Amino acid sequence: MKILTADIGTGTQDIFLYDSKLDIENGFKLILPSPTMRMHRRINEATQRKDKIAILGRIMGGGPSAWAIESHLKAGLEVYATLDAARTIDDDLEKVAEKGVVLISEDEAIKLPDSVTRINFKDFDFDETMRIFSQYGVNLDDLTAVAIAVFDHGDAPPDISDRQFRFDYLDERIKLRNDLRTFAFTPEEIPRSMTRLRAAADSCINIDLPVIVMDTAPAAVLGAIFDQKVKERTNILITNIGNFHTLAFRLNDGKIEGVFEHHTGMLKLEDLETLLIHLADSTLTHEDVFNHHGHGALIYEPKPYPLNKEGFNLVVTGPRRNMIAKSRVSDPCLRPYYSVPFGDMMISGCFGLLAAAADKLPHLKEPIQNSLFQRNRSDTAPWDI
Repeated sequence: MKILTADIGTGTQDIFLYDSKLDIENGFKLILPSPTMRMHRRINEATQRKDKIAILGRIMGGGPSAWAIESHLKAGLEVYATLDAARTIDDDLEKVAEKGVVLISEDEAIKLPDSVTRINFKDFDFDETMRIFSQYGVNLDDLTAVAIAVFDHGDAPPDISDRQFRFDYLDERIKLRNDLRTFAFTPEEIPRSMTRLRAAADSCINIDLPVIVMDTAPAAVLGAIFDQKVKERTNILITNIGNFHTLAFRLNDGKIEGVFEHHTGMLKLEDLETLLIHLADSTLTHEDVFNHHGHGALIYEPKPYPLNKEGFNLVVTGPRRNMIAKSRVSDPCLRPYYSVPFGDMMISGCFGLLAAAADKLPHLKEPIQNSLFQRNRSDTAPWDI
């Protein structure tokens, strides 16, 4: 049984091919530039050539790609965009048009002259991934399922902050099911407002396979728990410090006792430490984070999490995890432990996706759990397959 997992971040896209015949450490993996960074580069190249560009495809991760579009417009160059792709810049298409983007239909896009550089937006390119693996003799024709993680602010109504909308969504999901896997969906289950998750699922619409989509940060946290030392604990303070977003959970026997989410680039070390300490002692408020231009905070358990003085009291994952390396030594202090599930921090999200797939696709549960919990470890080496 093989499952292709892809964790799509701002800096990188992390891809792991799970094979139930192999020890999980032997699975093939790719750490590649993220789709939004690739689009950023392509648009910048078009800007240097002074080309007109047409943004086609679907909504995808913004940030670098959206900034490149704005730079293209500031250079006095034309940008066309189909409606779905334009929502990468802003869900409010009136705001997109106000920036100077010319909104066009799919039919109008086809009729654009050849002199216009066409750039196709999508968060996950299954065909391209197949080609990369095939170049190394790895066949994906026998896949059992695909699981993809993306970050989705959601399509907030015009009168509601997208940060507030995102956090209301987190609250709603946790109250519906207090478990990190509440952020994973089959295509039929995706909330209508989660447009990027829907677009990620649609990228596999022509693939006759089960598809699971999940939010990136909960996937990374769920995967980080499979580190051997972390698995031994039931009560955990854990943070994923991503390139764009930092999210932290308090977990007790898998249940979420509290959470906050912020923008990594807006946090200094002392800010992050303060937020984590107040998440632990249950005094963190939504306003503490939201008024600092973060997404917000939720506390579900008033009883404090003990920042014990022996061993580690904070689990850390994510590509910006070294941000916490120089944590203060005052009391209470944070003693971070850097989770390395199955020896690789960068694909923690892929391991979280596997756990979500086991939950959402019950017929795949047993072999996935055997791998994640290292039951009945195989002696088969990859060269014997």
